[in-house]
Amino acid sequence: MNKLRLVTVTGSRTNTLFHMLKHYAHLVDEMCIIVYEWEGVSTYDAVKQIVDKFTNAKIVHREIAEKFNWEKVTELYNKAKLEHPNDWWIISDDDEFHSYSKPLYQILMDCETNGWNIVRGGFIDRIGENGLFSEIKEDINIFEQFPMAGFFRYPMSGANPNKICLMKGSVELTSGQHYAKIDGHTTWRWQGWNHPLIAPIDKYNVQVHHFKWDSTARQRIKDVANIQKDYAYSEEYRIMYRQLAKCRFQIDVNDIDYIFEYCPTANYENYKNWNKLFKKIISI
Repeated sequence: MNKLRLVTVTGSRTNTLFHMLKHYAHLVDEMCIIVYEWEGVSTYDAVKQIVDKFTNAKIVHREIAEKFNWEKVTELYNKAKLEHPNDWWIISDDDEFHSYSKPLYQILMDCETNGWNIVRGGFIDRIGENGLFSEIKEDINIFEQFPMAGFFRYPMSGANPNKICLMKGSVELTSGQHYAKIDGHTTWRWQGWNHPLIAPIDKYNVQVHHFKWDSTARQRIKDVANIQKDYAYSEEYRIMYRQLAKCRFQIDVNDIDYIFEYCPTANYENYKNWNKLFKKIISI
């Protein structure tokens, strides 16, 4: 089987990067890191210090562009994958941690056997105990630091929770890495549910544990909202900021609409409501 690589784009925030690379290091042949900077923000040296701790990780590109241009991020992902179009790639932002429905090697073998090029997933939002936006520490397992797993961003702001997680390098991602584009068509809703190039989602799917919601989130969300750019989805960030301000940046983990569970590990089986949640995600 061809190599399995990971690609991630890291920018102004690096406090999840060590945890993220540690999460994937034993799963992949190579981890490819793209450093995305803009005027007044340079994180290359900090990123390099983290990357150098992993023998199978390397910085493959340094990009300077407009801040918070998520369309540019997708462009960088697509360009990096095309360096090895026939290999398998894990696509993961630096705050996204995958848990797989089956052992990863089994998923890839089944995909090769059946001609599937894509495996889909969806977000599980991670928050600290009692719904707090905790400070990330490098020496404690990040799942233990953010043990509450639920689904609050979409109910609050309408942000798309779909993700393309595993794919052949030749497949094109759409903005936000939410869908793939195949023969000019986006794999959105019914166009992706039974697509012959997508592994059957009832058996092959990925939980994307999202560690966006730490002590730095308040300022980051406000900054993205304030630039008022479509490519940054500033309007969604503005809505999210207002909703979080209403609850004083403490999520109600007892709200049944947020489907919270206590899950202090990365085990796929721990989140009992996943099948119910994933059916909802793919319908969005």
